Amino acid sequence: MKKIPFGPTYDEMLHPETIDPAIRKWALQAKKNELDPMNLFNITWKDEHDQVRKIVLPQALTGVEANIVVLIGKDFPSGSHKVGPAYATLIEGAVDGDIVPGKHNILGPSTGNFGIGVAYICNLMKYDSTVIMPDNMSKERYERIKGYGANLELTPGTESDVILTLEKTHEMAREEKNVALAQFELMPNYRFHRHVTGGAAIEAVEGIGNGRIACFAAAPGSAGTLAAGDRIKESFPEAKTTALEPYECSTLMDGGRGQHRIEGIGDKMCTLIHNVLTTDFIALIEDEDAVRGLKIIQDGRKILEAMGLTSAEAKALKGLFGVSGICNIIGAIKMAKYLRLGPEDNVVTVATDGFDRYDSVLEELEKRYLETEDFVLERWFCDIFLRADTAHIVDYRPWEMKKRLFAQKEKDWLKFGYDKAYLEKMKSMDFWDAEYEKVFYYNEEIAKKRTKEKEEKR
Repeated sequence: MKKIPFGPTYDEMLHPETIDPAIRKWALQAKKNELDPMNLFNITWKDEHDQVRKIVLPQALTGVEANIVVLIGKDFPSGSHKVGPAYATLIEGAVDGDIVPGKHNILGPSTGNFGIGVAYICNLMKYDSTVIMPDNMSKERYERIKGYGANLELTPGTESDVILTLEKTHEMAREEKNVALAQFELMPNYRFHRHVTGGAAIEAVEGIGNGRIACFAAAPGSAGTLAAGDRIKESFPEAKTTALEPYECSTLMDGGRGQHRIEGIGDKMCTLIHNVLTTDFIALIEDEDAVRGLKIIQDGRKILEAMGLTSAEAKALKGLFGVSGICNIIGAIKMAKYLRLGPEDNVVTVATDGFDRYDSVLEELEKRYLETEDFVLERWFCDIFLRADTAHIVDYRPWEMKKRLFAQKEKDWLKFGYDKAYLEKMKSMDFWDAEYEKVFYYNEEIAKKRTKEKEEKR
């Protein structure tokens, strides 16, 4: 039987500076070879200097006084922070003995980045894997998944048709050899983001403004990232968590279920791991604004400078964001205006990935528009960023609004075999805190098994 290469604990992903210095040095050197298993120890928001990778957006771009702080996910192994939940889910299964290399084939239901993360982690940890995703996503995603050695099982549709992907996953999981890393329903995803992303967000604002977080805004796909808001609220109880949705697929806000172009979010459901108790607001972002915004950041350096960014600022932005990252930035700007935040206040959001998997998205944009000359990009810049308004933001703090989300969750998940009693438990914060506390159990177990593995090699 193949042995499991145990990687970092949750604490080590949050604080890589606590990793044994020799292992940390080895891991940093492993970045030169993407498929070196030591890259498991590079699953962190922090860089080689143990600083959170982030950018504070220029006010000439955001048009608001508040500081918009974006955590940068593109430098995670495989190019997206989604590799973190993929690893967390796999390692917990390995610790529990439910996932065994050489015996099990790992299923990764996804619309892209989580699937890439699953393919990558399984390559490093020596598992066979199959990524299940819609058949109309960007070609760069399919190529990357296949490049990591995973099989692809495609289901009809686009981002908004992920329910078909879930149905296919549950069907395939009936085979004894298949084990699903079900990001929409398994709690390691929640644990990773509450502990690691939430902790990184808190560190990211140190020395910026008042050093606190007024709002955390992120667009849910699996809704794992929103769990960072739960950790943020522990340190800053006044912080607001905002879920961003495509205007064209406003499932959480009003049951909308249309198609859209923001890959990785807006999946026509309230996911099982979405803690709706801590979601304070829901805001809608038009998908075309996110795509056009990406075009400006990527190809509009001249316009960015003309609108007040320095040459260095404009250059620094290029390559940092994908479409969902721009969506999150627009949402952060809207919330800064809605909450009337000032120069001491911080809004934190995330860029899940970088531009490297979106060339084809901008190619499609060029086909849809007769002109994308500088004067067009300038108009887009003003409309998308500077004139971002507070329309389509709804307060979901009242219990009556929470009940709507719980009803959506029941509608989405009872049919997949979850019982009502389990879903009822999610209406108490005790449920979510108990799930989070398992982080500390897995910290100990991962460290123990890693020590045992080291001893067996001697």
